[in-house]
Amino acid sequence: MSRTDEILNILRTFIVPKGELNWRNPYELLVAVVLSAQTTDKHVNQITVPLFEKYDTVYKLAQANVSDIKEIIKPLGLSDAKSRNISNLSRIIVERYNGIVPNTFKDLISLPGVGRKTAQVVLAVAFNTPALPVDTHVERVSKRLGLAKKDDSVLDVELKLKRKINRNEWIDAHHLLLLFGRYYCKSAHPSCNNCKLKAYCKDIISK
Repeated sequence: MSRTDEILNILRTFIVPKGELNWRNPYELLVAVVLSAQTTDKHVNQITVPLFEKYDTVYKLAQANVSDIKEIIKPLGLSDAKSRNISNLSRIIVERYNGIVPNTFKDLISLPGVGRKTAQVVLAVAFNTPALPVDTHVERVSKRLGLAKKDDSVLDVELKLKRKINRNEWIDAHHLLLLFGRYYCKSAHPSCNNCKLKAYCKDIISK
């Protein structure tokens, strides 16, 4: 068994690999992921309740005034850019894709506000397509555990993880590493002393 497989198997003993954003269809997931930039999933889940009550279809969001969208999502921060992006991407989905969120990486990253990570989250979570998105948590944990080098770019980390992990395990691996980073191996004050992966860590902070 490889070192990477050992790490993932240990993570499975105390983490359930699943996303924490609330959504009912690919449209809602896409919007929620775009809104999640530089904020928490918990905060996004609070804001998407009134947002999706008012705009429960991509068609309604496409017809909404950007100022009305901004007023709802303002507590999330970056509301100017986020309101424009979800308004514009909704219009494109309606006009170009007949109201159906596209399920290919190429089409998803062509949408406003959708980068490599967001596109892969939607592919993995909404469409169950093998993908391994790398956010700040996955990047941090991968480097601390020696799955990537300290000076690797986000893309370097992604490509290394994809080489080390079986394709059919990419989605679960993403969630396992992300949740481990979010709740245990935090950027500041990680729980090093009680960490089950302490033996694998290259960067133990708590002595």
